[in-house]
Amino acid sequence: MSSGTTIVIGSLVMSLVALVGGVTLVLPPWRLQQLLAPLVSLAAGSLLGGALFHMMPEGFIVLKPLQAGEWIAAGFTAFLALEQFLHWHHSHRTGRKGQSRHEPMGLLILLGDGLHNFIGGLGITSTYLINPAAGVAAWLAAIAHEIPQEMGDFGVLVRSGWRPRKALAWNLVSAFTFPLGAVLAWWVRDSVSLAPLVLFAAGNFFYIAASDLVPEIKHHAEPGFALRSFACFVSGLLFMLLMAMIA
Repeated sequence: MSSGTTIVIGSLVMSLVALVGGVTLVLPPWRLQQLLAPLVSLAAGSLLGGALFHMMPEGFIVLKPLQAGEWIAAGFTAFLALEQFLHWHHSHRTGRKGQSRHEPMGLLILLGDGLHNFIGGLGITSTYLINPAAGVAAWLAAIAHEIPQEMGDFGVLVRSGWRPRKALAWNLVSAFTFPLGAVLAWWVRDSVSLAPLVLFAAGNFFYIAASDLVPEIKHHAEPGFALRSFACFVSGLLFMLLMAMIA
């Protein structure tokens, strides 16, 4: 299978993850929270591991340390700006009564997700084009993050008054900006250095994990919950490290 075909298939699979939000309609709230908690913890560890063990090493091969740090900082800052100025939040809750800390307007959620997915398509595809093994690891980390995120966003849209079918459809539309970013990375691969895009995306991974996911893990102080969450976090981190060691 050619690299172009792999990128297209991987991008489409990433976009279709948006449909997972529909599961929030059939599960009771307590069961859904039981499902989301370990997924969020696993996603946090996977995103940090993907950035630390796969994306950053590839970028540091090409760029000087100071330049690499600048691009990571730019990626981190860009997502801070996205949340600050669009009032968009990566919610991993269902959005049902009593569970959502922040209810952004539906269109801002979709716009924020669209930009996030586009940047993800650029960064993950760039990583794959530089090193396929690192690109697959970054893709897996992103999938681990997208599942709880899409479930949370769908729930917020429905609670904000969107009909479930409409919310699911538009969530899917916003997800298709990921293939657009992937195609752009493929198109410019021979004319620009892809390393800055990889490190920019690594900064995005850092921000999402540190700002959105880790606070969710720390939200509950019950010892059993904390232990399970920590175990899932470490599992995601170690899985990414293992992939880097055997690649």
